[in-house]
Amino acid sequence: MSTLTPPRSGTARPLPAPEAPRPPRRFRRGAARSRALLGALYATPTAVMVGLFFLVPLLLVGWMSLHKWPLLGAPTMNVPDNYTRIADNELVASAVWFTVKYTVLMTVLLFVVAFGLALLVQQRRRGVGFLRTAFLLPMAVGFASASLLFLGLLSDEIGPISDLLRKIGLIDGYVSWTSGSSESALGSAMVLVLWRFAGFNMLILLTGLQAIPLEVYEAARIDGASRWQTFRRVTIPLMRPTIALVLTMMITGSLLAFDQFWILTRGGPDNSTTSLVMVIYREAFIRLDLGSAAGISVALLAVLVVFNVIQLGVLRRRS
Repeated sequence: MSTLTPPRSGTARPLPAPEAPRPPRRFRRGAARSRALLGALYATPTAVMVGLFFLVPLLLVGWMSLHKWPLLGAPTMNVPDNYTRIADNELVASAVWFTVKYTVLMTVLLFVVAFGLALLVQQRRRGVGFLRTAFLLPMAVGFASASLLFLGLLSDEIGPISDLLRKIGLIDGYVSWTSGSSESALGSAMVLVLWRFAGFNMLILLTGLQAIPLEVYEAARIDGASRWQTFRRVTIPLMRPTIALVLTMMITGSLLAFDQFWILTRGGPDNSTTSLVMVIYREAFIRLDLGSAAGISVALLAVLVVFNVIQLGVLRRRS
């Protein structure tokens, strides 16, 4: 009769726990299909909205750009007249030059002011909460309403700005800020955009600044870096994605400028402040040529797509 030998002390190992039985393959496939179907159902409302309010109008504009499409009457195919006439339109040429000039000036000025405000309110101290709210408050005003507000403030008849500057002694007589000269009209529009959007861009830049770890600044301080060196070699490189986003939004918004010039200056004086989107509006609703307006819109969209592709390429290469 054999006897069982007890295990030696210190050599016993616990038996591994039995593996849980895996569900059948058909069940796993069915669960995956259910999750995919549920995700599709969640995404369906957004997809319908994007298709209805973005893709369908985009395809319609592209189709209209291939036709002579009067506001009243049947459209006729005229490929590629709507595109070839863009180069012959003198108003388009002047609007392109003005839009590019406005975009460069506005982007530089708005970025400098917004970044300066973000640096000003970056650190927590007394009064910072009030300043952040005050800088962001103009965003609560609609852009068209803000344009009408500035039109009243800058009016040479009822506006208080001219009276105030005359009392101070900075101007003499009446000054037409929105139609007297191209420089004053452009400056008025830039001040409006700066007042309206500086706080919004400040908020985005402030989010990027607060995402930088404090340990990085402490390490730079220990290494003896000055404030300028820290800003140039630490803050700017780590802020590159946020800066790229803000610059893309600023440039795109400037290229599509319409409200401030249509309400404040009406494109004057002598079409010197006529933006490219204003030309599209005039082609569609004043000259009643929807096909020409669609052609200019498609060309402008192509420029914006190329710019965004280049911007994203530069961002990915440097990140």
